[in-house]
Amino acid sequence: MRQIAMYGKGGIGKSTIASNLSMALKEMGLRVMQIGCDPKRDSSRALAGGRLIPTVLETFREELRIGKDKYAISLKDIVFEAPSGIYCVESGGPEPGIGCAGRGVLTALQILSDLKAFETYGIDVAIYDVLGDVVCGGFAMPIRHGYAQEIYLICSGGFMSIYAANNIAKAIQRLARRGDTGLSGIICNSNGDERLERKVLPVFAQSLGTKFIELIPRSPVIQACEVEGKTVVEYSPNAEEAKIFRELAQKVMENNSSAIPTPVEELSDLEAMYREHLPR
Repeated sequence: MRQIAMYGKGGIGKSTIASNLSMALKEMGLRVMQIGCDPKRDSSRALAGGRLIPTVLETFREELRIGKDKYAISLKDIVFEAPSGIYCVESGGPEPGIGCAGRGVLTALQILSDLKAFETYGIDVAIYDVLGDVVCGGFAMPIRHGYAQEIYLICSGGFMSIYAANNIAKAIQRLARRGDTGLSGIICNSNGDERLERKVLPVFAQSLGTKFIELIPRSPVIQACEVEGKTVVEYSPNAEEAKIFRELAQKVMENNSSAIPTPVEELSDLEAMYREHLPR
């Protein structure tokens, strides 16, 4: 089974890419599970027809509230099959202002493991959509505990997006030494400046010791599909954007490289690399 994690700066479009990738992989005949590792619980919204599904942690808390053991939870309580046939899970998180959301993610992943979710549903590919920057060890849990084996960094051509991706690469470098997890590539979710992105992001990927995989264009089609609570692959299957997501799925499945990244250590070096590719 392939286990793939999407990391990147908050709001960069990880859920959009993860959901369309899941849909494209399903079209290829694979059994796919998408796991949202974010208290906002919106990773699977586009797969679930625009609705928010119950989370593992809120179900877990309810079972504890009424005095049941956590193993009273069954897979049908926390795994939801989308109309497309993709299995969707949302880890959820603690109540606002209480507890560690990262720890909540680990609890949810452990429950899925204990209940043998992947084996039960015969999953070929698991996609982990992980919250934002790795600013606390909690959100490194999918890496630290070996759930995520292949990691893709999502960024745009904005400097702070690249800066955040470089910080995440530092966490991957530290944790990848403990197991088989590694960085498999950079995916660009364009901010509209494709000329800059096609120059700077391959160079950035090379500096990390990885590949530049694909550029997803900034597109009104993608934005319209998000409003409808649908993936592009499903809602506008003949659009050029759907073709790009299918190409991304093909590249991901053909990509067997996974390396310990070599992040840029000095901010000044990262800034110099970026300035070198700005339009003159």
